[in-house]
Amino acid sequence: MFFNKLRYGGNRARVQCAIGWLALVLLALAALPAMAQTAAAAAAATAPARTILVMGDSLSAAYGLSASQGWVALTAERVSRTKPGWRVVNASISGETTAGGASRIAAELQRHRPAVVVIELGANDGLRGLSLQQSRANLDRMIQAAQSAKARVLLIGMRIPPNYGPDYTRGFEENFTALAKQRQVALLPFLLEPVALDRDAFQADNLHPVASAQPKLRDHVWKALEPLLN
Repeated sequence: MFFNKLRYGGNRARVQCAIGWLALVLLALAALPAMAQTAAAAAAATAPARTILVMGDSLSAAYGLSASQGWVALTAERVSRTKPGWRVVNASISGETTAGGASRIAAELQRHRPAVVVIELGANDGLRGLSLQQSRANLDRMIQAAQSAKARVLLIGMRIPPNYGPDYTRGFEENFTALAKQRQVALLPFLLEPVALDRDAFQADNLHPVASAQPKLRDHVWKALEPLLN
């Protein structure tokens, strides 16, 4: 009887031990997804951030506003929340023309080594009636420079009033669509589309959107930009 009890007690101890080990294994398996997420987050935190470089004019430089109110800064906030491992660099300058952008692009690419380049230039060319052929050549130079640097490109188009006649106005708009097709880059045809018909969305100059309009521009650009962030 004593030995039977001893065997029974030993069997029970072994069963309890096996149950304990099984519980530990199940806990470890349950923790694996969280551990994988932690490891991925740690890897993202230590990896160099991929850069979105914005080359634009006053519409992207938050003219008349604080820098934090502009659509580029608002996009940067969204990127920091929703796209770990990405950052936004705003290299936009008020008054910039396509010639200025073309002269700066190589240095900006070298400095920031972006994965995505957003080109929002041409409005100042159009307002001054500059050569459409030269504007297109300048934009093309920027696109090709970015592509040579292995960056994806988002070209943002503009429209202008018919001050210089219908041929110039039409040719100005067609520059963007033709270049996007030729170089096979993403295109947002008209930056100001969400607010263009709302006079209250613009500052006193009737050219630059007010702060309350900037989130609409951010959301408009985001639809074209987000697919490039993979």
